[in-house]
Amino acid sequence: MTQIAETPSALRNPADTLARAVAHLKGLQEDGGWWKGELETNVTMDAEDLLLREFLGIRTATETEEAARWIRSQQRADGTWATFYGGPGDLSTTVEAWVALRLAGDSPAAPHMRSAQKFVLANGGLEATRVFTRIWLALFGLWSWDELPNMPPELIFLPSWFPLNVYDWGCWARQTVVPLTIVATLRPVRPMAFGVDELRTGKRARTNLKPWTWAGAFGYLDKALHTYAKLPVKPMRGLAMRQAAEWILARQEADGSWGGIQPPWVYSLLALHLLGYSFEHPAVKAGFEGLDGFIIREETPDGVVRRLEACQSPVWDTGLAMTALHDAGVPADDPTLLKAADWLLGEEIRVTGDWAVKRPTTPPGGWAFEFANDVYPDTDDTAEIVLALRRTAYPDRPRLKEAVDRATIWLRGMQSSDGGWGAFDADNTRTLTTKLPFCDFGAVIDPPSADVTAHVVEMLAAEGLTGTRECRRGVQWLLDAQEDNGSWFGRWGANHLYGTGAVVPALVAAGVSPADPVIRRAVAWLARCQNPDGGWGEDLRSYRDPAWIGKGDSTASQTAWALLALLAAGERGSSTVERGVRWLAETQRPDGTWDEPQFTGTGFPGDFYINYHLYRLVFPVSALGRYLEGS
Repeated sequence: MTQIAETPSALRNPADTLARAVAHLKGLQEDGGWWKGELETNVTMDAEDLLLREFLGIRTATETEEAARWIRSQQRADGTWATFYGGPGDLSTTVEAWVALRLAGDSPAAPHMRSAQKFVLANGGLEATRVFTRIWLALFGLWSWDELPNMPPELIFLPSWFPLNVYDWGCWARQTVVPLTIVATLRPVRPMAFGVDELRTGKRARTNLKPWTWAGAFGYLDKALHTYAKLPVKPMRGLAMRQAAEWILARQEADGSWGGIQPPWVYSLLALHLLGYSFEHPAVKAGFEGLDGFIIREETPDGVVRRLEACQSPVWDTGLAMTALHDAGVPADDPTLLKAADWLLGEEIRVTGDWAVKRPTTPPGGWAFEFANDVYPDTDDTAEIVLALRRTAYPDRPRLKEAVDRATIWLRGMQSSDGGWGAFDADNTRTLTTKLPFCDFGAVIDPPSADVTAHVVEMLAAEGLTGTRECRRGVQWLLDAQEDNGSWFGRWGANHLYGTGAVVPALVAAGVSPADPVIRRAVAWLARCQNPDGGWGEDLRSYRDPAWIGKGDSTASQTAWALLALLAAGERGSSTVERGVRWLAETQRPDGTWDEPQFTGTGFPGDFYINYHLYRLVFPVSALGRYLEGS
């Protein structure tokens, strides 16, 4: 529960609240000009890091002790581990945590291990875990490779127009799948000193493969691929493995990562290792050195804990922080903003990436999410950075304008054929990929979403491009995407509050009247969702259970999203807005920020969630700034 700041009620007014928040936000800027809040996920990152190091024979006692201490600290009273704060226990996460703690020496008879075991068995045991969890078990002989879906490396040969080619996958998925085809083909086993029989139910999964269903058709295809894998002669396999390795190496980033995210990073290192690349090979060495930069070590009363970020978000955080400061009335030539703009301009991407497979004639431009991810700039970051930069009085105006113009051209070229925008690719919408037995976890394609499309539309409007075909089609896409209840689905943030908080300001900026029925329906939905305390919140269970849509404990970031939509809709002065602003003022901490243990960011809807530690600050600053601007 959010704590009420111990501040005299006379000081709890929006202007004082904003001033404290702005001071805190300015104080978080790094010397180089960027902001970077921690990107918190769940303990599978830490469990898999230990398992990777165990498999490679490089795990140390200190790493193990510190990571295990962190994993134990995240176990809940019911013995489980969840994928987000306050969420239900997750089977695969709990299994991976249990195995990691066994690796650290925890006895299976210990009470905390017994309670985890009880949950696992009650929820289907190892047999019901996701494919990725069973791949990790197979690496140590704790699961049979024969009982995992087959992903042949020959996939790399499929042309981009052919179904199930690697470019049919979202960028994060294709970077994971290609190295996994190598790992799953080589089928390595390096036994552990313990087993996992305590987590088995002994029940075999039912296989009722009806060939006229997608599940059945792909089930039979998987059987055929397993048969092919056992043939003594596979003339294309060696070439496929070499080409897959070349594909992987060509996509390693300057910081040693792959895509700046944990899954392709880890599996690429595994694949290269299994192909015989030594620890001293430049790609492998850079990979591990870069991975070390994602490790957070922190002193706690129980000792040092070690945890791994799944990703880092400095470009995204910096763009949002700049917009927040602009919204708060910080002068456009403030040194804080100028330093941030200078850093961002140095991060512009001027090289071609995988996005060009679908858009070969579009010139490069834009920004990525991370410190280094030149292969995969994204439309969401690019739109937000343009919105921030255009308001900054950067002294070298030609340099800024040229970067913004390049980004704008790139964004217009990245529009999908239906009028919306995906995050990393255009027209990455072929759902056949999602039917594969391998794809039982996370989003694997990147179709247009309301939140991303809204950010691009808002950016086009700010650049005076509302009359362009791209902007008009984007607006129409958003109008068509409104839910029956008046909200919009949020792909990259939780959930309908995030989508609605992005879309309403974008539509109004693009010329839709606040009196339009589309906007009025959104306003009415937000009013209905407001909590009795005046704030807003939406639990991440809303991605799977519609009963949670618009419902959850109030959070600072989600309250701000609702306020941003309501203020754009002309609701300043309404009791709904006033109560929301009051909630922000009354729950602010003395240091100027807000408590927000809840996860309000989304990696994969329904499966993987994020607590962006800067969200609790930047979005309230924007909301309060826009509120006060109209006073």
